[in-house]
Amino acid sequence: MYIGLDLGTSGVKGVLVNNKGEIINEVTKEYPLLTPQEMWREQNPRDWFTQTIEVLKLLVVGYESKIRSLSFSGQMHGLVILDEYDNVIRPAILWNDQRTVNEVKYLNAKIGKEKLISETGNIAFTGFTAPKIMWLKNNEIDNFNKISKIMLPKDYLVYKLTNRFVSDVSDMSGTLFYNVEEKKYSEYMINLIGINKKQLPEVLESSDIVGNLIKEFSDQLNLPDNVKVIVGGGDQAVGSIGTGVVNNNDFNISLGTSGVVFIASDKYYVDKISYLHSFAHANKKYHLMGVTLAAGGSLEWFKQTFYNKSNYDEIFGDIENTKIKDTDYYLPYFSGERSPINDPYARGTFVGFSLTHNKKHFSRAVIEGITYSLKQIYESIKALGVNVNRIRLTGGGAKNDIWCQMIADIFGISVETIDAKEGPAYGAAILAMVEDKNFETVEDACNVLIKVDKQYYPNNENNN
Repeated sequence: MYIGLDLGTSGVKGVLVNNKGEIINEVTKEYPLLTPQEMWREQNPRDWFTQTIEVLKLLVVGYESKIRSLSFSGQMHGLVILDEYDNVIRPAILWNDQRTVNEVKYLNAKIGKEKLISETGNIAFTGFTAPKIMWLKNNEIDNFNKISKIMLPKDYLVYKLTNRFVSDVSDMSGTLFYNVEEKKYSEYMINLIGINKKQLPEVLESSDIVGNLIKEFSDQLNLPDNVKVIVGGGDQAVGSIGTGVVNNNDFNISLGTSGVVFIASDKYYVDKISYLHSFAHANKKYHLMGVTLAAGGSLEWFKQTFYNKSNYDEIFGDIENTKIKDTDYYLPYFSGERSPINDPYARGTFVGFSLTHNKKHFSRAVIEGITYSLKQIYESIKALGVNVNRIRLTGGGAKNDIWCQMIADIFGISVETIDAKEGPAYGAAILAMVEDKNFETVEDACNVLIKVDKQYYPNNENNN
């Protein structure tokens, strides 16, 4: 048996799988999100660990003697700091925290985007870890001076369970002090931030073994002494393993609250125009990623404002009763936009409507606007010389046939959905299975375990 743990923003989820990749058990435990000020988002790392132990206790009941290894997926970019006694100094500053606007402006404008890209492969964003450390130095100098260890969220769990201070290449890619192409720390950025290497973890590949569970926890969970811990990776990279997006030019769109465009690659690319994320993948390769901030978020806002329904059936039913040429247009920027325009002040808008339009046309405009925003990210990736043959859709939006077909039509590429429910946690379990030699490679595992559910082919008449 193998365990995959996904440390998310709302809770930690665990899945238990057998050596055929079948999910035997799954458990989720939640923890609070702290918002001490507007734009601040924090959590207590001790809550993560307490709930992770509770998940493991429930997950392994009846299978304790069969557990071979476990691995992790984790929310990226968060800043966890420990003092010399391994005490948590302050609550973790999360990926969706926006307090670092001034630090990001300084990095992108004063240090310069070209320099940042040459050192790390990416420019600064408010979510990244380096600006958080700079904010801490500028605003909480006493806490900054206490730092002995700097960690990412999942690495805190790994440290507590194994007593090893490590991270992995995929998660470190989102810090802005790690050189993604060369897979090593950027000495320039470390010096700029004002930290040193002794405060930073050893960086492993995502499938590497950290060690065994320390005896305290193997005894507490009634597990064998030789249960291995695999370091795992960032949620987007490990989640893509859970959906089988691991081969060169595999293309995934995740239709959640945000829309994530993810393309796996055998080689390293860097985008110097629209500044897409260039990160290391969790399978020893690389990936490009762009984000539309308000994908499902746009749709949820529209539903609550104009439909007040608990599901989306009426919206998509109305879309079927419109014609493509009749619609008005929508830009999904009501909370700014990340990719590819990178403008936090962009705002959403409807344009082109007239007295002939009604609510049905606005429904189509919302879904089309989100889809074209995702395609704009893909066009930025395509401009780097990357071409794909198919799109894999995941997330809540992938359950709707109308949206899946619209994506195929607008992109002009075939679309497929998969028979899988647990992306990040399942991806972590796959990493654990590969380490235990159930499969030679991550790619081999995905080829066997991830199954296509439905396929959609572009209608050229709708693409004109």
